[in-house]
Amino acid sequence: MEGLFESLPEGYRERLGRPGEYPFTRGIYPRMYLDRLWTMRQYAGFSTAEESNARYRYLLAQGQTGLSVAFDLPTQLGLDPDHPMSVGEVGRVGVSIATLEDMRKLFEGIPLDRVSTSMTINAPAMMLLALYLLVAEEQGVSWDQVSGTVQNDILKEYFARGTYIYPPGPSMRLVTDIFEFCAQHVPKWNTISISGYHIREAGATAAQEIAFTLADGKAYVRAAMERGLDVDAFAPRLSFFFAAHGDILEEAAKFRAARRLWARIMREEFGAKDPKSWMLRFHTQTGGSTLTAQEPLNNVVRTAYQALAAVLGGTQSLHTNAYDEALGLPTEKSALLALRTQQILAYESGVTKAIDPLGGSFYVEHLTDTLEKEAERLIAEIDALGGAVAAVEAGYFQRAIEESAWQFQKEVEEGKRIIVGVNRFHDPNSPLNEPVPVQRIDPELHERRKRELAAFRANRDGESVRIGLENLRRAAKGGENLFPYVLEAFRRRATLGEVCGVLREEWGEYQPGR
Repeated sequence: MEGLFESLPEGYRERLGRPGEYPFTRGIYPRMYLDRLWTMRQYAGFSTAEESNARYRYLLAQGQTGLSVAFDLPTQLGLDPDHPMSVGEVGRVGVSIATLEDMRKLFEGIPLDRVSTSMTINAPAMMLLALYLLVAEEQGVSWDQVSGTVQNDILKEYFARGTYIYPPGPSMRLVTDIFEFCAQHVPKWNTISISGYHIREAGATAAQEIAFTLADGKAYVRAAMERGLDVDAFAPRLSFFFAAHGDILEEAAKFRAARRLWARIMREEFGAKDPKSWMLRFHTQTGGSTLTAQEPLNNVVRTAYQALAAVLGGTQSLHTNAYDEALGLPTEKSALLALRTQQILAYESGVTKAIDPLGGSFYVEHLTDTLEKEAERLIAEIDALGGAVAAVEAGYFQRAIEESAWQFQKEVEEGKRIIVGVNRFHDPNSPLNEPVPVQRIDPELHERRKRELAAFRANRDGESVRIGLENLRRAAKGGENLFPYVLEAFRRRATLGEVCGVLREEWGEYQPGR
């Protein structure tokens, strides 16, 4: 194999490189899965901290190798369960977390020095990470032993997902505050997961997913450097999050192109010297938007093929969707089958025996080059607008995604794009249409959470909480790193809604189009 590589044309060798070497087209590690499998990190969270904790411990016992926390919408928006806007949403799409006590229950019996945790949280990312670090502290785990990821990618919220709170300027401050604080105190923590997943799920193409994600990444790097941070001090802890959809070879090529493009951006555009700063490390989730309510068991097959694409593309971490997620939150049975899908892929399929199984394929290399060129063109358009923040404000991303989503749906409705069991091979009487059990959330949960929160507030020192929140308010008016003040407020037993509320009062809320 060594001789084959050396015999390739000069330009080809440079564009491919060796696995573990710049530009990382073939993978970020020299031996990839031969040395270490990807982390099997199933996204989970629902109802209460206690119920989610039970699901985490169950999945870990079944062989899951990392945690991924789903928070409910009030938590994602920095609202307590007793806020009027929380009605009907408490515990529905994730776990409800408002206090240090909640976070303590969520990780009870889970050693935070041995299990890495990913948290899908953006606008209040600093707050949830602060609560997590305080729980680690209570367990006797030093922060330099804590590992995991906080999504912390606010830009894509403005155009692809919608769980924003503050305007872009203050939001970017929170992002860079996390970069700075963790570089000093939590060195194993991935300080951001720059998310293409939600961009793709909103309707973007594969090339747009690469381009818009890396453009956001450039904005975060630039903001941190303008803050005075050395690029090699924070860039090695940047991570990414992509979707895996159904076109296996295109998806594998997408990951290869993204790695190569990011390596070049970091080395040539930002002058990073540390090879770890050039590496695009990423988590993958199979495509939630590809799941169908019709013949839901077909989703098992869809998910397996999408997981294969992620592994062929060299992912570092993977979530496989459950077959019932087009209908509701996963049941214990469907969540276990989703995990088993990864385990069968890892231990039975044989794809882990080669470092870059598709490398050198004429078609895959062509796809890789094509996607890279199209992504470069789109990034140049965004740069011409002034970068990702300016593109958000100009509505560039929103219009591009809407156009791609409309085109996709048009092809489905015209039968040019086949969705098995939906617009082709659809049989209403098929046994695959038999009802499947759906996870139900206790309708009394909202009232129970309100009672818990009232009891929490009644058993704390109100004056101490007020002092902590006022200290945070003063810091928000200035330029200090806010992380220590958020930690202090939670130590004084402030709630998530109270901490986020102080910043709402100081910074206001983002209003699209204003």
